[in-house]
Amino acid sequence: MTLTQRESNHLQDLIKQEDLCIEKYGKAAGEARDPQLKDLLTALGDNEREHRDTLNQLACGCVPDVSGGGHRAQTIMPAASAVQDNAGRQNDKHLCADLLQTEKHASSLFDSSVFEFSDVGARTALNHMQKEEQEHGQKLYSYMEQNGMCG
Repeated sequence: MTLTQRESNHLQDLIKQEDLCIEKYGKAAGEARDPQLKDLLTALGDNEREHRDTLNQLACGCVPDVSGGGHRAQTIMPAASAVQDNAGRQNDKHLCADLLQTEKHASSLFDSSVFEFSDVGARTALNHMQKEEQEHGQKLYSYMEQNGMCG
């Protein structure tokens, strides 16, 4: 696949966003008080690394096949929090809220980029990653909801 300058620019923006997500998930996993949240954040960070790898392949002109499940969103569904103290809960709530906003932004970037690519395989890969970004947001929200962190 030969990329246009516009497509290359979109990919570079997406790669930067994924790098930011990886960094934020790593820091948040290190700061999270709840071990279950640490596990969730680590798994989501790993999935962001897969996204970055796919974007780098696209940037090199290779269209990865995501139809065979090459990307799988982690199936970790958070259980109720083990954090009992208020300071720990507030810390974890803040981390989740920040990451949820980051996921909304990432999903928006993928959404815009899908429409900018002429190659159907590239569009499929971008659409697949956008769906996973939405799933990340859903998992973060579910964790917050299950742990009384919404509202």
